[in-house]
Amino acid sequence: MAVVPGGPRSGPAAGAHFFCTAGRGLEPFLMREVRERLAATQVEYISGKVFFTTCSDLNMLKQLKSAERLFLLIKKQLPFPVSSVNKGKIFNELQRLINDDPESWLNAISIWKNFLELDAEKEKLSHKNANPLKRKVGEDDISAKKLKTEQIQEIQETKECQLEKQIEEKILEQGNFITEGEKFQEELQNDITEAADTRNQSNLTFRVSCRCSGAIAKIITAQEVGRVIGIALMKQFGWKADLRNPNLEIFIHLSDIYSVLGIPVFRVPLACRAYIKTPGLRSTIAWAVASLAEIKAGAVVLDPMCGLGTILLEAAKEWPDAYYVGADVSDSQLSGAYDNLRAAGLKDKIELLKVSVIELPLPSESVDIIISDIPFGKKFKLGKDIKRTVQEMERVLRVGGTIVLLLSEDHHRHLKGGEASSGPVDSQGGRTEEPGGEERWTGAEEAAVSEPASSSSAASSQERLDRMPPLGSLVPVDCYRVSLGKTDALISKYKKSYSPGDSRLAASESLHVS
Repeated sequence: MAVVPGGPRSGPAAGAHFFCTAGRGLEPFLMREVRERLAATQVEYISGKVFFTTCSDLNMLKQLKSAERLFLLIKKQLPFPVSSVNKGKIFNELQRLINDDPESWLNAISIWKNFLELDAEKEKLSHKNANPLKRKVGEDDISAKKLKTEQIQEIQETKECQLEKQIEEKILEQGNFITEGEKFQEELQNDITEAADTRNQSNLTFRVSCRCSGAIAKIITAQEVGRVIGIALMKQFGWKADLRNPNLEIFIHLSDIYSVLGIPVFRVPLACRAYIKTPGLRSTIAWAVASLAEIKAGAVVLDPMCGLGTILLEAAKEWPDAYYVGADVSDSQLSGAYDNLRAAGLKDKIELLKVSVIELPLPSESVDIIISDIPFGKKFKLGKDIKRTVQEMERVLRVGGTIVLLLSEDHHRHLKGGEASSGPVDSQGGRTEEPGGEERWTGAEEAAVSEPASSSSAASSQERLDRMPPLGSLVPVDCYRVSLGKTDALISKYKKSYSPGDSRLAASESLHVS
């Protein structure tokens, strides 16, 4: 990895190595995104992580939407062998991650520092341009305040140094935790002594965050890994340990598939959107649903069960030149959606309607794209009523249009023609999307069809309609299984191949003749 020489540049000259964490199933979306948005190369993935190289600057890296967190890659290698290996040998291998290749660490730190400097310069320039006259007003007062602030900072730094020293001493004292033989204990004690001697050579403070999974997690704990790595870093580079507010965080994940070390580029995860006031569906999932729809400028985009509007928010932020409409029958959900639109500055970009998903007040074939999270949960399920929902979506969608739905496995099976369990449904097509992503179907029991039950012809027509294929003119295009935490769901994409009016009539005639 190369470091940018000289003055400020937009990013690493020869590209830096990164990896992102991603929700299970979102790796294909993230791989496609880093290629298209960052012109990334050397893109590869393992479960939950995508690795790539790019020359992009921080502003571009911040734009990633399908990633949870972004890390500057220090090292990636094969997992430690754990069969018949004792704990002491694993600790020695952990120390070698630092001691055998310090150049990788120094290169990564140089790029990390360069990113911070560039970001600070841009922020300083931004403030200067925004307030060009403020520096000329009350300079004496400002200087006095600055001097007072510096004095206060000196006092705070003295206290912090004392606290840091106590923390370091505590960590070093905890270094005597190895019981896998006297030889290793002696070596570790020597390392602790040397680390203590060199810890004042650098002003850089750090902490180590660890995760162990698979077979190695049965042998060592994340806390033990953190201590060994921390002591090795103090010895090798003279960094100071700071568990509360470090300059630098080191992330390490040991699993049966790989050992990977990195530096978080941003303290706040990319998945935490600053423009969403009340979160509903996970933002990365919402963005993936919208991205699969391939929204173009001028398109009419509908979410007929918008809830808190998360999918529409992600779509409008990324593709602002389309016309967006959200619908829901719940007053509380629409109120939350309005709040989110105002917070995101999109109240003029998205129109909200209080209507039923099965009675949309839209002309047939008037919508280009439909994107929606079909509600499901333990207590409330659409069951067979999903057919009515999809048929109404099909009606308002133009020929050649796209539908992208987030479906439960139960819903997906039913749309494919299989059986799905049924449950209480809302005849108004309402749904509640609780903050944090929990969703449920609410309302009264399913009402009868709009025609009077006494009409035998209407009942016969409805019966024939229920026997039609659930997807009608909708042709499946793509399907991705994604994790929602405790359960899985499927992002399913469909294209409308023809106008269903004539085909339904023909099918009805065929059923009548038979």
